[in-house]
Amino acid sequence: MGLFKKKRSDEATDAAAEVMDAAAESVEQDDATADVDDIMRKYDRESNTRIWEGKPKIAISILLALFSVYCICMTLFYTGLPETRLSLFVGFVIVIGYMMYPIRKGNLKVNYIPWYDLVLMIVGAGCFFYFAFNAMEIIRLATRIQPHHVVIAVIGTLVLMELCRRCVGVPILCVVGCLLVYAFYWQFSNGTDLYLTFRNITGKLFYSTSGVIGTPINVCYTYIVLFIIFGAFLERTGIAEFFIAMANRIAGWSSGGAAKVAVISSALCGMVSGSSVGNTVTTGSVTIPMMKKTGYRPEFAGAVEAASSTGGQIMPPIMGAAAFLMAEYMGIPYIEVAAKAIIPALLYFAGIFITVHLEAKRLGLKGIPMSELPKVSYLVKNCYLILPLVLLVWLVATGARTMAYSAAISIAGAFIVGFINFFIMNLQKREDGETVGAVFVTALKIALAAAYEALQAGAKNCIAVAAACAMAGLIAGCITVTGLASTLINVIVNFAGDYVIIGLVLTMLTCIVLGMGVPTTANYCIMAATTAPILIALGIPQVAAHFFVFYFGIVADITPPVALAAYAGSAIARSDPMKTGLNAARLAIAAFIVPYILAFNPVMLLEGDFMWIQVVQVVVTSLVGLFGIAAALNGTLFTKINPVFRAVLAAGGICMMVPDTVTDVIGIAAIAAVFVVQYLLKKRQQTPSAPAAA
Repeated sequence: MGLFKKKRSDEATDAAAEVMDAAAESVEQDDATADVDDIMRKYDRESNTRIWEGKPKIAISILLALFSVYCICMTLFYTGLPETRLSLFVGFVIVIGYMMYPIRKGNLKVNYIPWYDLVLMIVGAGCFFYFAFNAMEIIRLATRIQPHHVVIAVIGTLVLMELCRRCVGVPILCVVGCLLVYAFYWQFSNGTDLYLTFRNITGKLFYSTSGVIGTPINVCYTYIVLFIIFGAFLERTGIAEFFIAMANRIAGWSSGGAAKVAVISSALCGMVSGSSVGNTVTTGSVTIPMMKKTGYRPEFAGAVEAASSTGGQIMPPIMGAAAFLMAEYMGIPYIEVAAKAIIPALLYFAGIFITVHLEAKRLGLKGIPMSELPKVSYLVKNCYLILPLVLLVWLVATGARTMAYSAAISIAGAFIVGFINFFIMNLQKREDGETVGAVFVTALKIALAAAYEALQAGAKNCIAVAAACAMAGLIAGCITVTGLASTLINVIVNFAGDYVIIGLVLTMLTCIVLGMGVPTTANYCIMAATTAPILIALGIPQVAAHFFVFYFGIVADITPPVALAAYAGSAIARSDPMKTGLNAARLAIAAFIVPYILAFNPVMLLEGDFMWIQVVQVVVTSLVGLFGIAAALNGTLFTKINPVFRAVLAAGGICMMVPDTVTDVIGIAAIAAVFVVQYLLKKRQQTPSAPAAA
């Protein structure tokens, strides 16, 4: 009897221990989720939304889902005036935007929206709805719009700017504000009175397709919104976990494999994400602790994730939705943009990969044990998760359907794949006696719930992008109205003279400053309107010019002092933000070099008449050059590199970036010489010293 009691007591203790362990694990997961949410709210304005619970939450979620459905249906089936559909779109964005975003970060009272936000929402949306329902009449008036039209335009623009401040940030508004002031000054200085100035400016910036509802918002409405919704559906199929597992299998076993996993998984996940910060936080919550556990310094771990996640915005085929804007601005098919982006993107990630490997060798780090890596059978069984992405690329590449229809079909494909995934998971976990039909119904319910969540997430993610695109339209409109672009071009071209490199450096600095704290899509719109024409005037081919400014606009997210992605990574890694930002900039050195290669040698973008041997030569020399620069910055090859050899490596790497046979030979010779010397030094250190003579 005593033994029986003791056994029961031990079983109870074990059960209690299991419950406590499960509870502790649950608390840790909740804490991790809370940390991620806090970091997103701090560094990503798009995540700083109101808190809704209960019935208000249900109402808001229905509103968001209906907005996504509205966008899909209008894009596919509406054939009316662009002024009508775009104004309606912006009006609805204002409605859901003010429902979601408070006036400041700390204002997060549950189920609360202040009266002044309701007023701004109704009045601002009403201004755009008025234009939408009276579009034809206002178009006929042209420059003879009435005073009440001017008032409506001013109010609508100001309300939209305030929404942009809440969900995007102040930097883009500073640019918009300066250009608006300049536009009014320019118009007023031409001899018009105050009212005529307002009438002319508002007529061009509000009531035409050259301002708020210009090219950026048109591309946002036509393409980007659908692909944001597609990305939300894709995330809920479990593809992110599949990408991380695949990256683990590919590189997790190698030296310092955890960081290499972060590079690969962030590249794969980031291409369907439109936010450097969002990508850093979502994948970084998994990869950064893994890197720290392996032995990487916290600031290095955060920097690896930030640099890789930022690079996801330049990774084809989606490129953070900027690829569609680039196709529109450059007048070439989307699939060509994606194809041209492949080599530069691979070089960018190769540069980070090389630096990570050198750091792992310097620290003597090992890889993840093979027993802890995902099995190949798991990857084979779950490879169907990438089918929606493959379907999208195939539809776009073949031209079988329009971009909008391709996105819509891919959304349906993502839903089907998600359902299959849920069905298989539930089938494996079904209890005894549960029929296949019951599992089918359960999986369908889960898939429908996931689709509902995806529609909500898609609508929520559209707000910031649409607001930023509207501001980008204002920027482009101001530049067009005032002719500022030609003035900027003349100033920089005259300053650069015969030295194109000076113009490239000045343009780079301008892009980094203008791109700080601005989302990917709006970032590119600003660069395409302000800085790309400068490079084209300097003689840089159009495609190379657009890629140059896009890359440097994106790099602003990891360039101190406003390196939001790096700061988000530092928050997860618990490291110093500035050190993390500097490490991220060092890791992403390829992003500072590759655009110059593109500018001087467009063959890398598959531009002009070229032979494939030329492309191979450029890629190989670029990789060798990146290796030399990465080794110089790291300070370790086979052994510690002295300052002189580091300078030689850096110089050799830079020589490899210049498209010339002589510089290539010099660069290879310099890097090879240091490589051999370092190897021999390592051998000498490993050779045991001879015994002393008797």
